[in-house]
Amino acid sequence: MSERIIPIEEIDPRELFGVNNKKFQFLVRHFPKLKIIARGDMLKAIGDEEELDVFEQKIQLITAHLRKYNRLTESNIERLLGENGAEVMKDGSGDAVLVYGNSGLQVKARTANQRRMVEACEKNDMVFAIGPAGTGKTYTAVALAVRSLKNKEVRRIILTRPAVEAGENLGFLPGDLKDKLDPYLQPLYDALRDMIPPERLRDFLEAGVIQIAPLAYMRGRTLDKAFVILDEAQNATTAQLKMFLTRMGQTAKFVITGDLTQIDLPKRQHSGLERSADYLKDVKGIGFVHLNEKDVIRHPLVKSIIRAFEKENDNH
Repeated sequence: MSERIIPIEEIDPRELFGVNNKKFQFLVRHFPKLKIIARGDMLKAIGDEEELDVFEQKIQLITAHLRKYNRLTESNIERLLGENGAEVMKDGSGDAVLVYGNSGLQVKARTANQRRMVEACEKNDMVFAIGPAGTGKTYTAVALAVRSLKNKEVRRIILTRPAVEAGENLGFLPGDLKDKLDPYLQPLYDALRDMIPPERLRDFLEAGVIQIAPLAYMRGRTLDKAFVILDEAQNATTAQLKMFLTRMGQTAKFVITGDLTQIDLPKRQHSGLERSADYLKDVKGIGFVHLNEKDVIRHPLVKSIIRAFEKENDNH
């Protein structure tokens, strides 16, 4: 008889075990030759080596399924425990889904340019996604980051924005610096809350697996083994953007998003995004994707608003 300790990593054990350990008992019944004990974030199994090998392989499949889809039913467990369990995970029916979020949400690239953005990220380590509000730049970038974290392609996600006041004065807001900046970073939190279970997201934030910070906090760091997103990059100066881009470690993935029609910098300062797009357009390994009003997936009026403003700008 042998003993095997199997850690339950990067999932909520309660999702695996179920209410009143119902799913755990369902799992135990499939391995009558083993003695299986649940202890917090690990499983202890006692039995023959061959049977333990099979059990560990199946647990890895089940936890991978839970990480990917954010849900696990007894039917899922039964399918994964079957002879073709590995094939269930390779099922291509969900290939277009970037992330399986909360409450059954399936996050997909929903427009042609969003799909180009996904393809560009798969081919390049650095991608610029430029386009107006509502085109899904940030949301798609966050989905790609969460997918990379779930697939263990990176160890952490870093989300940042330049702390430029868009016609508002942060100094008059109550609280410390974090309290002042959190509302400004809210779109990043909103996207994450769609894609990661609340308790898991809190754990990631507390452990630093997911970090959200203003751009100035990136100075002096080397960002490695990370998926890094710079949002609202049109509000970074050329010097700031150069500082950020040169933080890139050897195994990092960078996505820079921005809207050149919504620059909030003082009039005498140039947008670093505009200049960088020109400077770096021919650099191998950097991808550029331009989104437009056809990619807007908000209220239909948003497309009309974007067209009206673009028409007005063309007339001046």
